[in-house]
Amino acid sequence: MDTPLVSTLVTLPAAGFALLYGGLSPMACDSCNGAAADRFTDSFDAGWAVLCTGLVLSLVVLVASWALPWRQRQAATRVFLSMAAPGVAVVAFVAFMGIVDWP
Repeated sequence: MDTPLVSTLVTLPAAGFALLYGGLSPMACDSCNGAAADRFTDSFDAGWAVLCTGLVLSLVVLVASWALPWRQRQAATRVFLSMAAPGVAVVAFVAFMGIVDWP
């Protein structure tokens, strides 16, 4: 079983969804004003930084799973990295959702 391929097929759509959702989420506070808008903007900026950093990290882990030498002794590391890539993307999205102070 080619675990980096399966990981790629899971990670890239998950990261794309997270990035799309995160990019569209400022519209949740279009009607906000005053203190609510300030709280949302401050928390969104922090959450967006966490989301982008996590998605870049998941891409780095995914590329590392492909870049390892295709030898038997690297198989366990490749499987670990392949399984970690979508996990990092999910954790980044969950952290983003938790950080943002939704209206």
